[in-house]
Amino acid sequence: MTGATGFVLNVPSSWTDFDLSGEALAAMRQAALAEVHETRLRAEVNDYFRKAREITRAARRQGALYAAGTATMYDDGLFMGHCMVFAVSAPAGQELTLPVLSEQLSRTGDGESAQPADRTVTAVELPDIGTVARITGTEEAQLMDDIRIRMLTMHTIVPLPGEQGNYLIVTCATPNLPLAEQAYDLFDAITSTFRLVTAPAAGT
Repeated sequence: MTGATGFVLNVPSSWTDFDLSGEALAAMRQAALAEVHETRLRAEVNDYFRKAREITRAARRQGALYAAGTATMYDDGLFMGHCMVFAVSAPAGQELTLPVLSEQLSRTGDGESAQPADRTVTAVELPDIGTVARITGTEEAQLMDDIRIRMLTMHTIVPLPGEQGNYLIVTCATPNLPLAEQAYDLFDAITSTFRLVTAPAAGT
């Protein structure tokens, strides 16, 4: 397959596609607040959405192509997760190797590299794509100058066929650290739907 012109990624029906402008996120916050009345839970909802706004702003600055997420209230609390797709290209004259990508994904807002102790690098099979690299771990993201948040993350790195040095990275994350096993299962299921799209050949 060469000349990919786009991609497809399916998220759960309860998730919302973000327009990356913040409007959809604001609507999700209002809907979540309408479901809770306890002061502690309302404060938790507001805190999660404040963090989500900062994540979305950071994603825009880094050139995110797509973003979707959820903030769902369950009996035992709020689950918040998001999935984004980024386009990444190797700098001219340089090779974007897996170790280099891993280090870049570990950089905090101050530019320092802070690889998480639980970081793992594995190979996974994506239908119609083949073997790709995946990096998981608990990362610390800097939202503001004085605010950082720990996130469970899964980065799946898809090379673009016929475009050496160009990649799409599917990143899923959640601040719900105690739900690591369930979250990673969910993220794996979402990422497994990722497909590259190519334009039909002329005359077909």
